[in-house]
Formats: sequence, C-alpha cells, structure tokens
Amino acid sequence: MAFSQNEIQRIADLARIEIDEAVLPRLQQQLDSIFGIIDALSKIDTQGVTPMAHAQPLTLPLRDDKVTEPDRRDCYQQGAPAVQDGLYLVPKVIE
Repeated sequence: MAFSQNEIQRIADLARIEIDEAVLPRLQQQLDSIFGIIDALSKIDTQGVTPMAHAQPLTLPLRDDKVTEPDRRDCYQQGAPAVQDGLYLVPKVIE
C-alpha cells in the first residue's frame, strides 16, 4: 500500500500533527516500507499454526484457595453512618 504525500498530509491534519514539507518525502518512504512489511507478513500461510498468547510457555503459580484473613466487616462498618444487613447505605443522589 503506497501513500501519496497528499494522503499523508491529510492524515496528519486529521490527527492534528504538523508535518514540515521537507520531511514529507522521507516520511512517505518510511510509511511505504512499513506497509510493505505488513503486506509481506499478511501473505504468509498461517494455516495450522496454533494461536498463542506469548512466545514462551508461561504459567503462573497458583495459591491455595483458602481464607487467610479474619472477617473484620463488623469492625470496619462501625464508623459508617448507615449500615443494613452488612451493606453500606448511601443517600440517593440520582432521581
């Protein structure tokens, strides 16, 4: 995919990026090079390749699913202005 200098300038205007006219030809070459690589990569046959989330086989250590902290809800809720059935009550602010 090749971009014209007018297209690059239009995209820069939409993105509110100021591009100096002297830099425009070099930018056009760089963008053409980048999109050339993308085109080459899109032509590679990937049938049968299993998608993966990471290049290395990573696993995270899992901890035991058990309670390690005491239940202190009642202690925390003592300073609340209004509590009912273990829930904090707040005034209605949206009608």
